[in-house]
Amino acid sequence: MSEKTLRVVAILKAKSGKEQELCDYLKTLIEPTTKEDGYIRYEMHSNNADPSEFVFIEEWQSEAHLNAHLASPHLQEAIAKLPDLLAEELNIRRLTVVD
Repeated sequence: MSEKTLRVVAILKAKSGKEQELCDYLKTLIEPTTKEDGYIRYEMHSNNADPSEFVFIEEWQSEAHLNAHLASPHLQEAIAKLPDLLAEELNIRRLTVVD
């Protein structure tokens, strides 16, 4: 049996008035992430019912690849910057497909 990939859902809710700034900043994370080892999918979405909420749907080859992504310079910079833009704590969910 082959090893399952790791799926991730990351939910970010912008502070009032910071929606566009957060959106623009999050878009800058996409291109460098797509070049990372273990990257399979990294999609940014906006919530149709709540324009202040953005959701990343990600897929990584393994937990180790996700951990390397989280430790990457562009993600560490984002983690430092996000508190100024977020209304709520970053919500990251690590998921595995159920057979």
